[in-house]
Amino acid sequence: MTGQTDHALRGDYSRIRADYTVEQDWGAYTREEHELWRRLCARQAALVPRYACEEFRATLATLDYEAGIPRFEAINRRLAAATRWELAAVPGLVPDLVFFEHLANRRFPVTVWLREPGEFDYIVEPDVFHDFFGHVPMLFNPVFADYMQAYGRGGIKAHALGAIEMLARLYWYTVEFGLIDTREGLRAYGAGILSSGGEIRHCVESPEPNRVGFDLLRIMRTRYKIDTFQETYFVIRGFDELFEATAPDFAPHYEALRAEGLLAPSELLPADRVYHRGNAPQRAA
Repeated sequence: MTGQTDHALRGDYSRIRADYTVEQDWGAYTREEHELWRRLCARQAALVPRYACEEFRATLATLDYEAGIPRFEAINRRLAAATRWELAAVPGLVPDLVFFEHLANRRFPVTVWLREPGEFDYIVEPDVFHDFFGHVPMLFNPVFADYMQAYGRGGIKAHALGAIEMLARLYWYTVEFGLIDTREGLRAYGAGILSSGGEIRHCVESPEPNRVGFDLLRIMRTRYKIDTFQETYFVIRGFDELFEATAPDFAPHYEALRAEGLLAPSELLPADRVYHRGNAPQRAA
């Protein structure tokens, strides 16, 4: 995914093409890397039945991730047939506009490198496990897949309007850390949650975070945490809500939001549709 970081980028950028794609070079993965992948998969697969949304669970069960790091081309054949998406191998984080252009053309950038064993529980930037396990199953859902393309098109406009930070908050609180209200209760669909051994429990069960109904403009004002569990999660009623939210032109939203102050990650507003009020102290933005 796109992103800003204050540490040196991981990955080998020496062989990137103009669109920042590279070859996956599946044969270069070591036996130890496949084994680490299987350990990561086993941990998350044990948690998915309790905490993941039905759409994610149903697709994950068909992908045979337990065998080892997947081959991009094998998944692409199935993904193209399901939602006309494809995976694009990239060395790591890519520039904002590059990322948006890939999404707008129904290509999802997937990092090729895998974390080190010492990063089993936490990693600073997305690796192939985060991208494959967390993101790819949801791309098989037609409505969510269309939302991702709409987001990419919106990102290109936001780049031209100097509004990337506002739109990035929407991605963070939906694609990465979104919850959905289901008949089974609140469940995760965000990749940052679904690929995390700790946050997948925290987001649903912990009394600490707020859980608040989806509100587009509210989300685009809300700061987020990159190095701790989230202090607020936003809950959609269904994936149609996401797609419909990205349909209008965001330019008027950006103008209105520039006159508004930012909100702290833990802050609650009187107008919020609160599913759960967290018990962690609220802090100013």
